[in-house]
Formats: sequence, structure tokens, C-alpha cells
Amino acid sequence: MTVDVRTEIVIGLPRDQVAGYTIDPTHAPEWYANIESVEWETPAPLGVGSRLAFVARFLGRRLAYTYEIADLVPGERLVMRTAQGPFPMETTYTFTEHGNTSTRMTLRNRGEPKGFSAISAPVLAAAMRRANRKDLATLKTLLEQTRA
Repeated sequence: MTVDVRTEIVIGLPRDQVAGYTIDPTHAPEWYANIESVEWETPAPLGVGSRLAFVARFLGRRLAYTYEIADLVPGERLVMRTAQGPFPMETTYTFTEHGNTSTRMTLRNRGEPKGFSAISAPVLAAAMRRANRKDLATLKTLLEQTRA
């Protein structure tokens, strides 16, 4: 069963500012509650083919996986993929202008869980949706506070 979770939020800052902060992997632990650390496996700067090692906690389990950047259009879109672990996944960030001074950010996670994770796909999707909503709310607060 495929899991496909799409979450979005409007952030009261220009698109380039939101995208610039969000796609910088060193910021991920600041706004993703479940991300414990991110380490570069390839030299910076971020580009197609860059590899990043993530350590996260989700549903009480420690997860270590490597994302590879599959697509990057600065200010518009970032696509990362991992084939590791029980839940190979693709994560996509998209950024669109919302009015003159705001940005609509969409976070999409999709993949096909393997093994036991496949059986629990609906539970995984619901948990991911809740976590993503909280993470985007944290991102919005963090970015909009820096503007004030």
C-alpha cells in the first residue's frame, strides 16, 4: 500500500526567504520535531546528487537513513529520496507565492512501506500527517518570529 501525505501552510515571508531556510539541511532539526541530526555525506553546497544522513525518531523507533537530492529548483522545489529501511520514501518541498509577501509551502511524503510497515500504512500515514502539520506550524512560527 502506498502512503502519500501532503501538508501545506502559508508563511508570511517571501518565497526565496522561506525556501532558502527550509532547504538548508542544517536547519531541519530546528523545525522537524523528529529529526535528531543531519550530516553531509557529500560536500556542500546542496545540489542534485547530494547525500545527507538523517537520524530521526518516529513512533518510538530510531531511524537512520540517507536522502539523496533528486531534484532542486532554488526557490521553488526540492525532492529527496531514500531507498533504505522499512519505508523507502520521497520527500518533496514546493514553494509558491501567496499574495505579495507570503509563501505557500507544501510538504509531501510518499512511499511504499515494506514488511510490517506495509500492514500499518494507514496508521503511518495518519501519524505522518499529524507530525507534518506540527512541523510546518513550528517552521511558520520560527520564520515569522525572525521577521518581527
